[in-house]
Amino acid sequence: MSGTGGGEAGAGTGTGFPRGVADSSGGGGVAPRAAAGDPASRGPGSAADPSGTDAAAGVDATAAADAGADADAAADPATAAHAAADADAGAADRAATHDVRRFWEELGLPGLVDVHTHFMPERVLEKVWAYFDALGPLTGGLAWPITYRAEELERIGTLRRFGVRAFTAMLYPHKPGMAEWLNEWAVDFARRTPDCLHTSTLFPEPGAAAYVGRALEDGARVLKAHVQVGAYDPADELLDEAWGLLADAGVPVVIHCGSGPSPGKHTGPEPIGRVLARHPRLRLVVAHMGMPEYEDFLGLAERYGELRLDTTMAFTDFSERFAPFPRRALPRLADLGDRILLGTDFPNIPYPYGHQLRALERLDLGDDWLRAVCHDNGARLFGL
Repeated sequence: MSGTGGGEAGAGTGTGFPRGVADSSGGGGVAPRAAAGDPASRGPGSAADPSGTDAAAGVDATAAADAGADADAAADPATAAHAAADADAGAADRAATHDVRRFWEELGLPGLVDVHTHFMPERVLEKVWAYFDALGPLTGGLAWPITYRAEELERIGTLRRFGVRAFTAMLYPHKPGMAEWLNEWAVDFARRTPDCLHTSTLFPEPGAAAYVGRALEDGARVLKAHVQVGAYDPADELLDEAWGLLADAGVPVVIHCGSGPSPGKHTGPEPIGRVLARHPRLRLVVAHMGMPEYEDFLGLAERYGELRLDTTMAFTDFSERFAPFPRRALPRLADLGDRILLGTDFPNIPYPYGHQLRALERLDLGDDWLRAVCHDNGARLFGL
């Protein structure tokens, strides 16, 4: 989601977290996996570290650094309180990393593919965070603490330690004249971040088709469209040529078009239905499962074979409070398992990254479904 789960699992989930352990996410359902430090948590890593050795070594190196910090604190009692707080934070980070890696390792996956993560120019991201902090209208008035508020390199490192093989830079304009320079920034970000799928964006304005064409020439592999923040009709004729280019190129577009957490003038399934009627081969990925119009967007996916949905924030305790996924729709979700993609909204989430994974597991749709959603569907879509 942006500013400018289901019920508890049944007993028998094939790769469930150990039962009877408290869920650190603060909600019900499946509990977290074993504590950090288990050597079994080490496995294949990101595209930049296929063996996973750098990520695993990073956990050990962090532990060593914490030990050094403790020694320094002992020598200087005035800093002891700060060192203790840092050590606690380091231990929590290692436990969170272990939880995420244990999840995909137990599924026999080489890592995760996350199609909905946010990277953008720092000054733009800071404004997004400030909007969340101020409970801007598009947040629905919900308290939204940013769990992974950190510098860019630290955020990239966190995803790599989690074992996210490929991720995106979901950037988006809220006014004309903004998309093109965001795309220029994205070219440089993709060049220096090889495990990020080169992401571009668009806005209904004269010249949109031209700069989308240039983005494709520059190697864009996915686009982001934000109907809620941009407050535009996705069926606007100013976008028609751009949609055609993207359909012909087979390049996916992750689009926030549902009405959650706050509706917009052009959110909901009807405008997207008009786009798809003109461009049925367009590879739209409906963000947030289209919440809260889940069933309407599932219906569009059943009608259009290239329409996909991402899991971003859906099924989590946070979203279930205001937009619960209807359990009657779970069979349809299972049937569309080859077109559901893992998305998280990292770093702009108000809970640990692993909670999204646990929320998917407690749907109890089986290990094959989880493997497809958390890795295989994205890997196939992007040719990883």
